[in-house]
Amino acid sequence: MSVGHIARIFEAAGLPTVIVAALPFRGRLEPMAPPRLLVTAHPMGRVFGAPGDSHRQRRVVEAALGLLEEARRNPTVREMAGS
Repeated sequence: MSVGHIARIFEAAGLPTVIVAALPFRGRLEPMAPPRLLVTAHPMGRVFGAPGDSHRQRRVVEAALGLLEEARRNPTVREMAGS
């Protein structure tokens, strides 16, 4: 079972989700139609940013929470600019 399928199960149970993924996975995740998907330009395994880069990590978390608040339809995909 993939993260996209798990997100839909959580959503059906009333738990809102946002998937944060690396850009190379966008093509695999979009067809799964996860409710909300935030794509970052960071490398796989570090989708929130480099270790110790708390400023960038905070920006990714804020973008994910913003997507949770602002998405008006499912699925919604947003790509974070910059790395």
